[in-house]
Amino acid sequence: MLSMVEYSSCLPLSEDSICTAEEIAKYSIVFTGKWTQASFPKQYPLYRPPAQWSTLLGVTHSSDYHMWKKLEPASNGVRDFAEKGEAWPLMKEIETAGEKIQSVHGIFSTASISGGTGQASTEFEAHSRHPFVSFMVRIVPSPDWFVGVDTLNLCEGKHWKQTATLELHPYDAGTDSGFTFSSPNFATIPQGIVTEITASSPSHPANSFYYPRLKSLPPIAKVVFTKVKGRLSSFLDIVSNVTTTGNEIAEHILETPLDCEVSVWSSWGLCRGSCGTAGVKSRTRYIRLKPANNGIACPALNEDKECDPENCV
Repeated sequence: MLSMVEYSSCLPLSEDSICTAEEIAKYSIVFTGKWTQASFPKQYPLYRPPAQWSTLLGVTHSSDYHMWKKLEPASNGVRDFAEKGEAWPLMKEIETAGEKIQSVHGIFSTASISGGTGQASTEFEAHSRHPFVSFMVRIVPSPDWFVGVDTLNLCEGKHWKQTATLELHPYDAGTDSGFTFSSPNFATIPQGIVTEITASSPSHPANSFYYPRLKSLPPIAKVVFTKVKGRLSSFLDIVSNVTTTGNEIAEHILETPLDCEVSVWSSWGLCRGSCGTAGVKSRTRYIRLKPANNGIACPALNEDKECDPENCV
């Protein structure tokens, strides 16, 4: 292990990754869920279970560690957390990385949030040799979707950042092929990579985040890091807080227009009418998704056309 540490210390570092600030900095982290039915009306989960957030699991670390990374395969621990909210395998992976390459300073977590909106907070320490922070929060319910931050540097040369605010968008862990919030388990084989979910990707009408009229999805969550005075005596002393209500959660609620979706037409029915005169046959379709927030209204669901009555002699 000593030779591994010595080798890693000899690797070239960019100026941005060198922190010469005071050794320890204490931060508060406030996670805010902004997952509302107005902003995300398509298939918004109202029950069994309703929209909610898992615990936030985070870590402070050096630049040679990644909890998760966009466009790379998720680890087994990230898979279990993104799919089932199981934190223990991911925590063991973090601890193992810390033991092997001395890349981890500490792990922290918040309470879960029982609704799509709400706030959860806690405090953590960053070290000048471990000035980066990463975290994940599972979107519940979902196949393997989450929000999070990968390797945010809290240090700026000789100074620690006083505050940092990030708007968060959903990611797909690449381990489950479900398209909707309530999709059954359907493992992705071979496993894919972590990708950002957008208004047009995955490009499939069944996708719960598919809003082709939008250039980008509204933020589904937000996180604020704030440097605070003092020092944690132990990571066991961290107290997590959760707030589920309050007007401060959303500065303004974005109302995403949702267009009506209808099924394909049925087959034409029998031609009805009297022999010797023009008859009428009909076909129908049904509403698959009702419009919301001034989205395009549903078209006609019934259509008739003239025909020659059948079985006339």
